[in-house]
Amino acid sequence: MAKITIDKTIFEFEGDQPSLLQFCLDREIELPHFCYHPAMSAPANCRQCLVEIGNPERDRETGQIMVDEEGNEVIRFFPKLMTSCSENISDGLVVRTQRSSDLVRRAQKDNLEFLLINHPLDCPICDQAGHCPLQNQAYKYGPEGSRFEFRKVSKPKHIRLGPRVVLDAERCINCTRCTRFTSEISKSHQLTIVERSVKNYPMTPPGIEFDEPYSMNVIDICPVGALTSEDFRFKARVWEMSSTPSITTTNAKGSNCYYWVKDNRVLKITPRTNMNVNEFWLADDDRLDYERFNDDRPPGPTVDGEASSWEDGYARAAHILGNVDGNRIAFLGSAHASVEDNYLLARLAEKLGTAAPMYIEHVEVGSGDDWLRTDDRAPNASGCARLGFTVADADLFGPRLKGGEIDVLYVLEDDPVSTGLCTSDDLHGVSVILHHYNESNQTLPLATVSLPAATVVETVGTFVNIDGHAQRVRPAKAIRGVNRTLAMEIGRSRADQHGTPFDRWYNEENLINCQPGWVSVPGVANALGLDMPTTNPKAIMAELASTNSAFEGATYSAMGEYGIRLSEIGETV
Repeated sequence: MAKITIDKTIFEFEGDQPSLLQFCLDREIELPHFCYHPAMSAPANCRQCLVEIGNPERDRETGQIMVDEEGNEVIRFFPKLMTSCSENISDGLVVRTQRSSDLVRRAQKDNLEFLLINHPLDCPICDQAGHCPLQNQAYKYGPEGSRFEFRKVSKPKHIRLGPRVVLDAERCINCTRCTRFTSEISKSHQLTIVERSVKNYPMTPPGIEFDEPYSMNVIDICPVGALTSEDFRFKARVWEMSSTPSITTTNAKGSNCYYWVKDNRVLKITPRTNMNVNEFWLADDDRLDYERFNDDRPPGPTVDGEASSWEDGYARAAHILGNVDGNRIAFLGSAHASVEDNYLLARLAEKLGTAAPMYIEHVEVGSGDDWLRTDDRAPNASGCARLGFTVADADLFGPRLKGGEIDVLYVLEDDPVSTGLCTSDDLHGVSVILHHYNESNQTLPLATVSLPAATVVETVGTFVNIDGHAQRVRPAKAIRGVNRTLAMEIGRSRADQHGTPFDRWYNEENLINCQPGWVSVPGVANALGLDMPTTNPKAIMAELASTNSAFEGATYSAMGEYGIRLSEIGETV
């Protein structure tokens, strides 16, 4: 087996390997770098990942490896330091990093001093502060101060490259990550480098606006805070927010993300690496889909349009369901709701002798691409299909309502009116029980009972994406009331868990009076006197994984942070 020696430690490897830098990073050997990104080419222009590289010296006549008087191999090092991002590894290679080489340490220190010569000292007001690679590496590997006491080179500030990205050019260190992203990953070619020498910076070509659907990815990969979000700029610092791993729900891809929360409000959404789903990237649509979690939220349950308690809401819903024959009730599941919520709805329908729930399809032909956006604008249609739900047909459903075949419509986390499944006139004389996220829901004014539902950032649950990848979501925000399952998932280290009404940053109005479906659906069932104990979503998925072959293996422990690929429906594993 081939071997490589790094700082006197021998590592074995087989087959083709990535660059030396990535080989080290994969083994938790830290090498400072700026321009390198594992998904893009390596231009080696930041010069921060320098290392010493050599090979054992061999006798020219015998070909044997030479040894010194102590029996150690004689290593012939290259006369100059090499960039590890562009160096391929080979059998017998010997590497010295900053951990074992004074020369490398000095080179990294000097290189950082050059990079900081014209860099502005505006860390306190920079959005990148607190998670800035340049800031971190200057502290760990750079000089203690600057010897440059002359006027810095000035570059343009606050350049609006497009509707979502702002450039502060004087922070740029010319790593070219942003331009390589548009040329190699998104292939929009909307960014290029202009000017020369110390005055160059990224810019759009003449007459071009940086408006591609993945433009905000350059903000994440920028190592110095030169590229910032027009939407998030100056809103908060990283140490003021909590970050929660989850998935996005604007479409059926289920891209992995972090939800960043301050004062129980989602302020931004950033990508989370999952090589099986979205790799390193996130569409702009996903990033900007956060205001609906904060605004336009319902104040609480209602009965006949009037504010109500949860207990009264459950009781009224139970009264409506209990006084109608099961075949005159229609249940609508939701491709926006979790698998657990839909499963409990199906159990409620079964106990009432009603047909299995249907769900509304949210397909917008042409809205997707071949990457991270899909025509299906709902995150869990695959989960509904695996539960045996069928797509509701507007041509049949509306006439059934209007013809008096349905007396009660039970809607889980969707909006049949705005989606065109039925009209307001179709619902005349029909009792509607509605679980909803926002007050702009067009079915809400027609609801006899409305029960505010927890969104994806306020619940625990499972979603299955278009590729059959089952993934968990976790609560990023707290909700009004106490729920042990949510409290355990949200984590005790959250700053807002310690907030009191006396803290200026704490606003109790940001706690939404809502409940997850796995709480409210059993609440209705229990008010009916049906045996459906309020349980936790982990137990629900364990039950599904053991009883439904379409979810085989989809336990919470198996899914972990990155999910698992389920078998195709009908396929044996």
